[in-house]
Amino acid sequence: MAEDRQNRRYPQNLQGVLHLAVEAGSAAEGPAPLEPMSEERKVWLREALAEVSKGQMDEVEQMKQCLAILRKEGMSGREREGEEERDEEDEDERESAFEILSELCENLDNARDLMVLGGLELCLSQYLCHAQSGLRWRAAELIASCAQNMPQVQVHLLSIGALPKLLQLTDSDPHPTVRVKGLYAVSCLVREQEAGLQAFLSHDGFSVLMRGMQSENEKVRTKSAFLLLNLLTSHPEQKDTVVSMGMVQQLVSVLRTPHSPFHEHVLGALCCLVEDCPQGLKDCRNPALGLEEFLRQRSRELQGKEESQEELDFCESLRVMCFRKQHPDDNGMDR
Repeated sequence: MAEDRQNRRYPQNLQGVLHLAVEAGSAAEGPAPLEPMSEERKVWLREALAEVSKGQMDEVEQMKQCLAILRKEGMSGREREGEEERDEEDEDERESAFEILSELCENLDNARDLMVLGGLELCLSQYLCHAQSGLRWRAAELIASCAQNMPQVQVHLLSIGALPKLLQLTDSDPHPTVRVKGLYAVSCLVREQEAGLQAFLSHDGFSVLMRGMQSENEKVRTKSAFLLLNLLTSHPEQKDTVVSMGMVQQLVSVLRTPHSPFHEHVLGALCCLVEDCPQGLKDCRNPALGLEEFLRQRSRELQGKEESQEELDFCESLRVMCFRKQHPDDNGMDR
């Protein structure tokens, strides 16, 4: 019996223990048990809970160790003559520390603990502006991991000025991976977060997205267009602001670049900007843009391509909203 107990695996986290509790509750709803929970079962559950608590404490200790490695940056003499190899080893060690922290902070409790331990301030003060791009993007990635789905962490990051630094990385960092990770962190701070949206607006975030869609990097273009579409969908009250920036003209200009899958999000954003937005509709109808003929041509190109169906739907929807009333005899798209 004792051997059987040793062979049982403990749950690895609190969710596993809760699952056991649910199973026990479900069993209780069935036929009445012939006997109460055995003493062995009680001992096993107590040990499982103790193991989970110990595991959580071990993860906090891991985070403290990682932070100690990252804090050494401020105490070591950097770029010292004759110590290039040592500097490279230190950088590898710090990159590994960031990777461990990012993985640990997928757990919401760990993300909160990292905030309490001062890890987010460390990212902002020492690593978002670090000379090594590998450390910059890992710091941005860690911030995103902690902020995702965690309003408490989001508010804390906004209060210590994370958003303007992340927007700056997104807008002007020379390394494309840093820009992508910076934009990921921006997205985690502003989507479904009203305070984040207001900070985004106050720092001209829509202009950053506009420039991102004109980037040479495909991932930056795609993520910028996707975030724009998401924000316009979630916050239609921002349409007039975006249209007043000349966004319609900029988006049509982006569509005229060589075709790319991210054009689907660009067309989606244009659909948002013409719906219940008179100025957006007027801008799209401007003959100087040549948008109507462009949409006809793009629709023809996308016909029969299953992977492009959503983009085709946006094309046709945009043409209907913008130009159908101008051509009442037009009964449909070119097919």
